[in-house]
Amino acid sequence: MSPDHKRALAEGRAQARAIKAYLLALESRRPGRPVSRESLQSRLDSLTSQIEAASGLTRVELIQRRLDLEGQMKRIGASEDMEELQRGFVEHAAAYSGKKGISYAAWREAGVSAAVLRLAGIKETRRRG
Repeated sequence: MSPDHKRALAEGRAQARAIKAYLLALESRRPGRPVSRESLQSRLDSLTSQIEAASGLTRVELIQRRLDLEGQMKRIGASEDMEELQRGFVEHAAAYSGKKGISYAAWREAGVSAAVLRLAGIKETRRRG
């Protein structure tokens, strides 16, 4: 494999990582009442004592709730740094879109705002029918 080929593969992986991180953060930002890290931590603390006192199926269900909350905490951590994730998306999205044939409409449907796409240099195209 040539150095140019290796460099192109590495660049593609970097683009995909940046775009995936941004899209995951967008997905974790659901409309409605925002959930704070503090409220999640409080729920986790409460679950810990409940798990210790529980047995059987109830214990397993509480453990699953704890795992779900821990996952939610991780997603909140990722979405808190949204500006950095957005910069990574903006840097790589146009090249990635060109390589993969991803349209403006697909990005919009995935939840990327028109303003972010404009910053990334991805223009809305009109199809002729």
